[in-house]
Amino acid sequence: MKVAITSTGNSPDATLDPRFGRCSYFVIYDTQSGSTEFIPNPAREAEDGAGPEAVKLVASRNAKKIVSGEFGLKIKPLLDSMKIQMIVVKDPGKRVSEIIEMLNH
Repeated sequence: MKVAITSTGNSPDATLDPRFGRCSYFVIYDTQSGSTEFIPNPAREAEDGAGPEAVKLVASRNAKKIVSGEFGLKIKPLLDSMKIQMIVVKDPGKRVSEIIEMLNH
């Protein structure tokens, strides 16, 4: 299964980005193969609509779960309709590598 993680940078040592729609990067982690892909978030500088654009990007990568610090109010119904699970992590210091480790156990 593919999981999208919001990230402040493009390495496993980067921390979780608390903002879903305006995160710096998405990490697409495949729990079966163990592969990771770092994708810059093109919506992060958008005037408005960053959340829905971010959802499109994550959905295009077939992610079934998203790990982030928070999600906007408009995002929950959109993700629910696409059957993508939201996982909220309220620890802004958590590294991407630590989140991947949690997903593996």
